[in-house]
Amino acid sequence: MTAPTRRDGPVPDAHRPGRVVVVAGTATEIGKTWVGARLAEALRVNGFRVAARKPVQSFEPGAGPTDAEVLAAASGEEPEVVCPSHRWYPVAVAPPMAADVLGRPPIRLADLVAELAWPSPVAEVGLVETAGGVRSPLADDGDTVALATAIAADLVVLVADAGLGTINAVRLAADVLADAAVPVVVVLNRFASDDDLHRRNAAWLRAEGRIVRTDVEHLVADVAGAR
Repeated sequence: MTAPTRRDGPVPDAHRPGRVVVVAGTATEIGKTWVGARLAEALRVNGFRVAARKPVQSFEPGAGPTDAEVLAAASGEEPEVVCPSHRWYPVAVAPPMAADVLGRPPIRLADLVAELAWPSPVAEVGLVETAGGVRSPLADDGDTVALATAIAADLVVLVADAGLGTINAVRLAADVLADAAVPVVVVLNRFASDDDLHRRNAAWLRAEGRIVRTDVEHLVADVAGAR
């Protein structure tokens, strides 16, 4: 199967990367940040200029590096560039809930989109990592589907577990992502080639016509072809 092609959409930012890729997940703690960071590293090794962005993050203080810090280490940027410091919410619940717990203003999707600042010279690939699953709230008025639509994403990398429940989770997430009219590549994280269930899940999803990857290296070609 050939690499997916980008839908037509507005390109409002002169510094917008040549390809904007949303890294989403079927659930929380599914490995979005790990996949996003490894993809950034692989792209850079292959000569691409990469920028990583996490529009908003909530986290448990002291539980290790934040998503923005992990992505920054992979893309060669500063964590506060990856995610603006005022969008760091140190409570481990969905970002708009964290803002409410902390007594901070509501989060509006339009503000998150407006705050996506891309570097100059223009990056060839911009990776935008979301939070939670595709229907988890990123803002009081928007989720991953709304964000992907608002930024006219070229591709969604949908990270899923490789084991039990994978087919259901991927189908549900891909169905709602169809609302954004963005091509989707599924990544089965923690895939073990010697695991019969993992292999069967991958084969079933591919038989449905989905693009499925079991390692990050093959994603480089998908991202390079996303236009």
